[in-house]
Amino acid sequence: MNSLTVLLCSVLYLSLLFAVAYWAEQRPQLGRSLVNNPYIYALSISVYCTAWTFYGSVGRAASGGIEFLTSYIGPTLGAPIWWSVQRKIIRICKTQRITSIADFISSRYGKSRLLGVLATLLCVMGMIPYISIQLKAITTSFAVLSGQAVGGASGASLSTKALLISLLLAMFTILFGTRKLEATERHEGMVTAIAFESIVKLVAFLTVGIFVTFFLFRGPSDLFEQAAAVPSLERLFTFNSTTSTANWFWNVCLSMMAILFLPRQFQVAIVENVDEKHLNKAMWLFPLYLFLINLFVLPLTFAGKLLLDPGVDADNYVLALPLQFGQSGLALLAYIGGFSAATSMIIVETIALSVMISNNVVMPLLVSRPGWQARFSALDGESSWSHVVITIRRLTIVGLLLLAFLYYHFVANHYSLVSVGVISFVAVAQFTPAMIGGLYWKRGSRAGAKLGLTAGFTLWLYTLILPSLASTGFLPGSFLTDGPFGLAFLRPYELFGLTGLDSISHALFWSLFFNIGGYVWGALNHPQTSLDHAQAVLFVDVYRYAQTGDQSVTWKGQALLSDLRILLATFFGDERARRTLDRVARRNHLTANTIYADPRVVAYAEKWLAGAIGAASARIIVSSVASEEPLSVDEVIHILKASQELMMVNKELTRKSTELQQTTEQLSQANERLKLSDQQKDDFVSTVTHEIRTPLTSIRALSEILYDQADMDEVVRLQFLGQVIRETERLSRLINQVLDLEHYDSGRYRLTTEPLLIDELVNESIESVAQLARDKGVSLRVSPTPGQLPILEGDRDRLTQVLINLLSNAIKFSPADTGQVTVSLALRQNWLDLSVTDNGVGIDPAMQQLIFEKFYQASNQTVRKPKGSGLGLAISKKIIELHHGTISVSSALQQGARFTCSLPVH
Repeated sequence: MNSLTVLLCSVLYLSLLFAVAYWAEQRPQLGRSLVNNPYIYALSISVYCTAWTFYGSVGRAASGGIEFLTSYIGPTLGAPIWWSVQRKIIRICKTQRITSIADFISSRYGKSRLLGVLATLLCVMGMIPYISIQLKAITTSFAVLSGQAVGGASGASLSTKALLISLLLAMFTILFGTRKLEATERHEGMVTAIAFESIVKLVAFLTVGIFVTFFLFRGPSDLFEQAAAVPSLERLFTFNSTTSTANWFWNVCLSMMAILFLPRQFQVAIVENVDEKHLNKAMWLFPLYLFLINLFVLPLTFAGKLLLDPGVDADNYVLALPLQFGQSGLALLAYIGGFSAATSMIIVETIALSVMISNNVVMPLLVSRPGWQARFSALDGESSWSHVVITIRRLTIVGLLLLAFLYYHFVANHYSLVSVGVISFVAVAQFTPAMIGGLYWKRGSRAGAKLGLTAGFTLWLYTLILPSLASTGFLPGSFLTDGPFGLAFLRPYELFGLTGLDSISHALFWSLFFNIGGYVWGALNHPQTSLDHAQAVLFVDVYRYAQTGDQSVTWKGQALLSDLRILLATFFGDERARRTLDRVARRNHLTANTIYADPRVVAYAEKWLAGAIGAASARIIVSSVASEEPLSVDEVIHILKASQELMMVNKELTRKSTELQQTTEQLSQANERLKLSDQQKDDFVSTVTHEIRTPLTSIRALSEILYDQADMDEVVRLQFLGQVIRETERLSRLINQVLDLEHYDSGRYRLTTEPLLIDELVNESIESVAQLARDKGVSLRVSPTPGQLPILEGDRDRLTQVLINLLSNAIKFSPADTGQVTVSLALRQNWLDLSVTDNGVGIDPAMQQLIFEKFYQASNQTVRKPKGSGLGLAISKKIIELHHGTISVSSALQQGARFTCSLPVH
C-alpha cells in the first residue's frame, strides 16, 4: 500500500473525528447532550488504552510474557474503590471548580503557587515521553503499512509525516478543547470523539485477533498447542522462577495509581464527569473493556513468533500479520485502530497539560506582576484577557506536541513503546501520597506535599530519565555501570544496593519511599497555615461541607463590590459578571446596592476565577482588589464549625419537615380510610336493611291475608304458609351471615376441625344444590380425581358452606338449560386445589379482586346486583383463610368463571 493512500486515510479519519466532535458539540443546543451518558463516560475513560496497549502489549508479551497483564490488572482491581476515591475527587473538583491534578494539589495545600508549578513540571516531564511514543506508534505503523523502512533516509521522511500529523492533531485539539475560558465546562465534542475512538480501536484489535486465531489457525487450542511446542514461547504464558513476584506487585500497584492520576484520566474521569452515578457503570464497564482489548494479545504474540520473520519488531505484529497474508484491508483497519488509540491519548493529554501550564505557571506569573495588574482597570467589556488565556493554552498545545516530536526524534526512537510508557506511569505515581493524603488526612500540609513531591520527582529523574539519556549517548555509559563519580551504591538501577527488581519496580519503590517519607515528615514537623487548615477540612470533609457551597467562607477583609465586578468583567464580560454577582447576592439574601462585597461574594468570585485560570492565579488576582486580613487557625475552625452547625440545623429542619409532611400524609390517608369505612358501613346497613325488609314485608302481607280470610281454600292456605316459612328461612340465613361475618372479623370464631375425605364433602355439597341445578337446567359434574387424595383436617360445616356457596353462585350465573358447572380436585405438592368452574357470564378482570370484599355490592351502586346480600364470597374467603388457605378467581367476560380454593394438606 503506497504512502499517499495511507496518508489520505489518516486525514480522512481525522476528518471523521472532526465531524463526530462537531455533531456532538451541536447536540446540547437541542437539549440532547451525549456526554450525559454512563456508557459514553466509560468509553472515554478507555483513553487509558493508547498505542501502548494496541501495539505495545503484544511487544511486551513477546519479551516478558504474561507480565504485560500487570498494566491492566491494577486498574481492574482498583475499579471497586472508585466509588470512594474517584467520587470524592469529583465532588471536591465540582465544589472547588478544580480543573487539573496540579490545581487540585495547589488548592488542597493552601492554594500554593509553588506546588502548582511543581506538579505541572512533573506532569509535563512525565507525559512528554508518553506523547512521543504515540507519535512513534503512528510513524512506525505508517512505515509498516506503506512498506517503508523505519530507519535511514526513510526515517527522515517519516519524521516529517509525524510532524504533519502532530500539527493536524494540534489543530483538532485547539478547535474542540480550547474554545472556552472556563476549563471546568464540558468539552462535549472532544469527549464524544474520544468515546468514538475507543470503539474504533477495540473493534480493530478484536477483528485482527479473530482473523489470526480462527483463520490463520484452527482456533485458540491449535494456536496454543503449536506455541507450547516451542520452548521459548512456552515460557511466555507460564509462571516460572524467572518471574519476580515483587516485580508483579510493583507493576500492578503502578498501573493502579496511573489510572487515577494520569492527566488524561483525571481530565475525562473527573473534569468531564457529568454525574457521579456514572461511576457505577464505569466500575464494571471499564474492566470489561480492558479484558476485551487484551483478549487476543497472546494469540497475536504467538502467531507473530511462529509465522513472521524473527527480524520483525514485536510492536508491529498487529500490522505485520495481516500484511504477511495479503489482507491489506484488514491491515488498514488495524492501522486506523492504532492511529485512533494514539490520537485519543494525544488530544486529551495535551488539553490537560495546556490547562495546567496556563493556570499554574503562566497566569500566576503574569498576574503577579504589578504592571499586569494595573492593566485590569484599563480593559473594557469582555476584555482580551479571556483571549489571552485561551491563546496561551493553544500555544501550549502546539509547544507540547513539538516537544514530544523532538523527544521522539532523538530519544524515544531507541526504545520500545512500553519501556517509554512506564516511565510516565512512574512519574504520575508521585502524586499518590499528596492526593490520597489530601483526601483523607487533615494533617497533610503544604510543607509535606512540597517535600514529598520534590523527593519523588528527583528520584524519578535519577532512576529513570538520566539512565535513558545515558543509553542514548547524552550521558557517559559509566553512569549506569559505575554510578556517578564511581560511587557504586548510587548506580541508578541498583540504588543503595537494592537488586532483584526491574528498573521500573526499582524506581517506583525508591521514589515512593522518599516521597511518602517526605510527605509524612513535613506534615508532622511543620505547622499548617490557617488557609492550609481550612482547605484540609473542606477537602477531607467534602461530603459534609459540599452542600453549604459558598457558606464555607474562610476569608476576612474588605473588597469594593465595584472593583470585584470590574475584575470579573475583564475575564467573563460585564453582563455575565453582573448576572452572576446578583444571583449570588439573592441566594445569600444580601443587599445588592452595597459598597463593600460580602465575604461570601468574594469567596465565590475567587472560586469562579479558579475554574478559569487556576486557584493560585485566582487568589493573586482577588488579592489585588481586596485587602485581606489574615485569619488565625482558631478563627478558621470557628467559621467552619459555624458553617457545619448551620448545615446540621438545616438538615435537622429538613428532616423534621419531611417527617411532618409524612405524618400529615399518613393522617390524611387514615382520614380517607375512616371516611370510606364510614360510607361503607352506612351503605352496608342500608343494603342489609333492604334485604331484611323484603322478607319481612312478604311475611306480613301473607300473614294478613291468612288472618283476614278464615274460609281460604286449603291448598292456597298451605301455599301461603309455605311461602311464609321460606321467607323466614331467608331472613334467618341473612341474619346468620351477618353474625358469622362479625365473628370472623372479630377473631372470636374457632374452627371445629376433624379428618375429612374431601371427595365425600364434594358429593354432599352437590347433593344439596342438585335440585337448584335441575330447576334451572344446569348440569353438575365432578372431574375424575387423579390418584389418592389425602385426608384434610378442617371444619366440615364451614367448608361445606363455602362449597355450597360457590356451587350456588355458579348455578345462578350459568345460562338456563345449557349451563355447565364442574368441580375438580388437584394435588399440588402440599396443597389441595378445589375448583368450581361454570360457563356463565364471567367477571370483569377489574372486579375480580373486589368481589371478595364484604362491602363490594354496597359500594358499587352502578352495578346491577344479583339476588342476595353479597356476603357469600366474603364469608367464604374468611373461612378459607381460617384454614390457612387462599381463594382466587380466574375469569373473563362471557367466558365463565373458575373459583379455586387452595388448602394446605400434610
